[in-house]
Amino acid sequence: MSATTAPSASTDACGAAAGIGTDDLPAESRDAAIGRLEQELGGVIGRIRASWRDAAAQVHPDLQPLGYQVLVAIASGKATSATAIVDRLQTDKSAVSRHVRQLEDLGLVESRPDADDRRARVLAATDTARERLALARRRYQTRMGERLTHWSVDDLGRVSDLLRDLAR
Repeated sequence: MSATTAPSASTDACGAAAGIGTDDLPAESRDAAIGRLEQELGGVIGRIRASWRDAAAQVHPDLQPLGYQVLVAIASGKATSATAIVDRLQTDKSAVSRHVRQLEDLGLVESRPDADDRRARVLAATDTARERLALARRRYQTRMGERLTHWSVDDLGRVSDLLRDLAR
């Protein structure tokens, strides 16, 4: 699909435009295209990891990229317990526990009793963490905006839709 093609009305589970068969390409061409996609995704993942490393350092010099992701999950309100963070980030419970402990030691996260279940604890980002995250996010968005300035809103939406389908 080219950058100037109008978005299709529907896509299949792989994100292929309806009406465009996946069998239309010879197997070796399809394999090469999938290989190229994997290579390009590897480059994107590498850039994302570097961005997380930079953002983590902006929040606190001792914070590691996974700790940054834990903090983002907590601050967003989408994961306020260790179990929820493990599920959201698909990572090891012991690693999450270490990072939560570090975030508490750095004054970036607080653990409070759960209002619904006094035996449970709820994690919350501190005001300091929210301020530092906002600054790191603004810097990241500025860099990303500069890289994507020539992309149309339709192209951004199309790529987002394709990546969502790929992640399923």
